[in-house]
Amino acid sequence: MTMFRTILILVPFFATLCSSFSPESPTDGRILVLLDDFALKSSHSLFFKSLQTRGFDLDFKLADDPQIALQRYGKYLYDGLILFSPTVDRFGGSIDTASILEFVDSGNDLIIAADQSASELIRDIAFECGVDFDEDPEALVIDHTSYAVSEIEGHHTLLASDDFIQSEVILGSRKIEAPVLYKGIGHSVNPANSMVLKVLSASPAAYSANPHSKLSNPPSLIGSSISLVSVVQARNNARILISGSLSVFSNRFFQSRVQKAGSSIKHEKSGNEQFLTELSKWIFHERGHLKAVTVRHHKIGEVVEPSFYRIKDDLEYSVEIYEWSGANWEPYVADDVQLQFYMMSPYVLKTMSTNQKGLYHSSFRVPDVYGVFQFKVEYQRLGYTSLSLSKQIPVRPFRHNEYERFIPAAYPYYGASFSMMAGFFIFTMAYLYTK
Repeated sequence: MTMFRTILILVPFFATLCSSFSPESPTDGRILVLLDDFALKSSHSLFFKSLQTRGFDLDFKLADDPQIALQRYGKYLYDGLILFSPTVDRFGGSIDTASILEFVDSGNDLIIAADQSASELIRDIAFECGVDFDEDPEALVIDHTSYAVSEIEGHHTLLASDDFIQSEVILGSRKIEAPVLYKGIGHSVNPANSMVLKVLSASPAAYSANPHSKLSNPPSLIGSSISLVSVVQARNNARILISGSLSVFSNRFFQSRVQKAGSSIKHEKSGNEQFLTELSKWIFHERGHLKAVTVRHHKIGEVVEPSFYRIKDDLEYSVEIYEWSGANWEPYVADDVQLQFYMMSPYVLKTMSTNQKGLYHSSFRVPDVYGVFQFKVEYQRLGYTSLSLSKQIPVRPFRHNEYERFIPAAYPYYGASFSMMAGFFIFTMAYLYTK
């Protein structure tokens, strides 16, 4: 009876461990949502519902709950983490800044939403992810040209922003017609960091300051350098969304009408829902997730993969690449997938051909250099998970019995040798038998 009770206790735990992302279904996983207040569960329900209808299992917890944990017995319980707790000074349970960064380093995804009341803890996590929030705790992003027309908002801190990143893989193929309502703090990104991308930027007239006091010094963040929403794709393909506004996810902003200052167009609904729904699809790998399978190489005319090649062999390399559509794997079609035949540096670099059905292939002749080479495919494109394929293969020289017996290029030397022998014979005969 005791053993039976133990099994009943462990079944839900093992079920939780088995619900992680898998190569066959990258979006089949659980997401932990940490909240400042359970009231956010209803005030931001439209965003949460969009995730649940796409198959995600959301686990809502208070950020200071002493029972929360990201992993147990060395295995992660969740595949994504949403921090809707900007005011939290210390997480409950075993969660801290180091464990969240380790969670991302393990390939899991993260969404951070801050606001004017963001704590040092949230700011530190965002800083470690590559963005730097305005240090002034009273600062908001202000824009006197691209604000949303409102009867109650007089400081122009309610922005109507439409400066989106131009990337279909990140924001979808359908254009976002209405501006996004935004009220919150701004942040800057390091332009030298290619892994951080601004997906929603402020206008050139924006600046970050306290709207209730006069400016005594120039603002630290001004113009288009202010990022409102940014994303990060780490080297391990983990994805992070960082927003300086928690309200941008709210039902009120999702359903509000919007009119941008200086425009006569009144949109019945803001672009928040479309923008964040499409962006969350990218964050949780429902779009832009690639995988490579069936990597093959062999000599032309053969089908068996050899254990080595000889210099000047003609060979063929092929790989199949697919993209996850959110429901199934579909062939990935591009014209910029390249193959390297590499030893210290690329000896062969070729753009691979495709049959438009996911198969990429290329053929070439092994260079006249022997050693240990690598087939390498390094594919890194904006918005897509990176592919890094490599396989070593030795290349040997000709054996002594594989060379041609008579090399055509050496015929002049052969002729010189025989002519010298004939000349020596004639000279000898003439010297011996003539006076």
